Amino acid sequence: MHKILSLVMSTVLVTAATAATPTNPLLDPWAGPYGGVPPFDKASPALLAPALEAGMTAHLAELDRIANDPAPATFANTIAAMERSGRALDRASTVYYIFGSTLSDDAVQQVERDIEPKMAAFRDSITQNEKLFRRIAAVYETREKSGLTAEEQRLTWLTYTNFVRAGAKLDVAAKKRLAEINQSLAGLFTQFSQNLLADESERYTVLESEAELAGLPESLRAGFAADAERRGQKGKWIIANTRSSVEPFLTYSTRRDLREKVWRVFVNRGDNGDARDNNAIIGQILQLRAERARLLGFATHAHWRLENSMARTPERAMQLMEAVWKPAVARVAEEVADMQKIADADGGGIRIEPWDYRYYAEKVRKAKYDLDTNELKPYLQLEKLREGMFFVAGELFGLRFTEVAAGSVPVYHPDVRVWRVDDKAGNLVGLWYFDPYARVGKQSGAWMNAYRNQERFDGEVKTIVSNNSNFVKGKPGEPVLISWDDAVTLFHEFGHALHGLASNVNYPSVSGTNVARDYVEFPSQLLEHWLPIKEVLDRFAVHYQTGKPIPAELLAKVEKAKTFNQGFATVEYLAAALVDMKLHLAAKPDSRIDPDAFERETLQALGMPREIVMRHRTPQFGHIFSGDGYSAGYYSYLWADTLTADAWEAFTEGKGAWDRGVATRLRNNVFSVGNTIDPADAYRAFRGRDPQIEALMRKRGFMPAAHKGDHQKVGNQ
Repeated sequence: MHKILSLVMSTVLVTAATAATPTNPLLDPWAGPYGGVPPFDKASPALLAPALEAGMTAHLAELDRIANDPAPATFANTIAAMERSGRALDRASTVYYIFGSTLSDDAVQQVERDIEPKMAAFRDSITQNEKLFRRIAAVYETREKSGLTAEEQRLTWLTYTNFVRAGAKLDVAAKKRLAEINQSLAGLFTQFSQNLLADESERYTVLESEAELAGLPESLRAGFAADAERRGQKGKWIIANTRSSVEPFLTYSTRRDLREKVWRVFVNRGDNGDARDNNAIIGQILQLRAERARLLGFATHAHWRLENSMARTPERAMQLMEAVWKPAVARVAEEVADMQKIADADGGGIRIEPWDYRYYAEKVRKAKYDLDTNELKPYLQLEKLREGMFFVAGELFGLRFTEVAAGSVPVYHPDVRVWRVDDKAGNLVGLWYFDPYARVGKQSGAWMNAYRNQERFDGEVKTIVSNNSNFVKGKPGEPVLISWDDAVTLFHEFGHALHGLASNVNYPSVSGTNVARDYVEFPSQLLEHWLPIKEVLDRFAVHYQTGKPIPAELLAKVEKAKTFNQGFATVEYLAAALVDMKLHLAAKPDSRIDPDAFERETLQALGMPREIVMRHRTPQFGHIFSGDGYSAGYYSYLWADTLTADAWEAFTEGKGAWDRGVATRLRNNVFSVGNTIDPADAYRAFRGRDPQIEALMRKRGFMPAAHKGDHQKVGNQ
């Protein structure tokens, strides 16, 4: 699963711009081509805090002018004016968050520790501005009879709702306590993230000899050797403590002792009983979130978070997860039995353990389907797959990508490249930045950013988006070969980018990926379906030496095995989603949860297979403890995948993957509309009905959850 890193400062919808007379280059309007580009050539850690502080001061002054406008409140002088405000701060925060996620050194981390509580206080000062809220409320109360467009009504509703959810209606004492909680949480989120980054950057496994490389394909060996050389250990091999390094090692290494060693370093991130241990921080976060929810009138943090989601309530989210959990666990039992047979035949008397799962799953795949996923890797060149993603974007949405000349647009690291994106008529749509490689100081995983949202209410503003990955960089001049799973991730994150690029709205706060958390993963997961399409693989999955496409017989094996190991994939993810939800339902303001004990006891009660661990163990669960973004919301990937599976069947029931009519409906009702309409309505406009869970069960190879004709649905019912 993957994450979007939002560059919007908060859910208070302060994303837009104009401004003061900045003296710091990070505050200046962006200059250069394409409507202006981020000034990475002028950026430095020393400029971050002054820019953010000046930007916050300027933004508050702008909002104060709106709040004290003597004219009666209207959409134009209040809601639209708020959209217009804060541009200098938005520009500075864009650079700040990029530094924090991709160039995090001691200087950047010190800025984060100092500035995050100040930014939390800033956000609260906005939502607690009573004059401003009264004007918002006045526009909200007349929104349906004042001649506003549908998008303006939606933006007004969102602005009002987010202010209320952030405490605008609380009394003075409650507002004061809420601000204290938010500032404390901001500091804890930063501490959690920095602890996790340190464990991922500074804890790794060094291999000293060729014997320790047994079973590893040459491409992995080369990548591990290159990483060691970059870290000053030439002649050795380093397994970085990130998923993109650990999972291939666990899949192919024949050294069981080293598999266990690498696995333990990875699953114990943030849980080593040292200065970077995250358990105490998590306990505090949960307690403070529970207190905040009570202040805001909600039973739990989970109820507060889900109020504006598609699921609406934790109970509905739990209903979906529980419907999938049982068949997934049953499938795991079958998978483990198959693996144990092979392990028994190998001798040695071992019992399958978590560090064995991927290794023996590959053996089962080979035995059952005659498919060795390592056979695919020579055909999966990062650069060719990138071209394949561009091809899909062109076929579905008519987008064209042209790389801009190196040096013509500033970048924050030499690895970053930039493409211009145009529509079929040659009109500029936006820019796409690509930062594909792992490095020290870069957070692990894969994600999408929006550096600038598309808008047009004060004139056309083109979007700037980026995709960020952590592939292991090989030797200069050699193609980077990636796994099939990594190729899926690549397409997934590009789906988020397309969601931003396809945006066609007026106001930035409802643009692109600024949608409900359990809806935002739908477009990205849907794009994964185009990776295995024949036209894509034949043209872009070509052997790095011969240039020939993947043989038809190998592709047939891939298709036959497409639901293989779905028990593992589903349980690994769902365990994390269930623990996330249960933690936030159980947390109380007046008691402290022990995260390790809660995780252990909850998984035991769920019947978690002993051969699997959560995809993200609690002490390293950045999705939910480095910020509020996915908290009580990790279920979103399953909710969105229910939409995804159902939406893909709209293509397969039609003319196939390239069905123009379905693609047009998809763009017009999903990718382009942002948050201008309710996501459940948007989905119904695309599909003609609510999504049904049977499609998800078919996709994962499980038994249907309901009898034919007795459909279970998700969505806003």
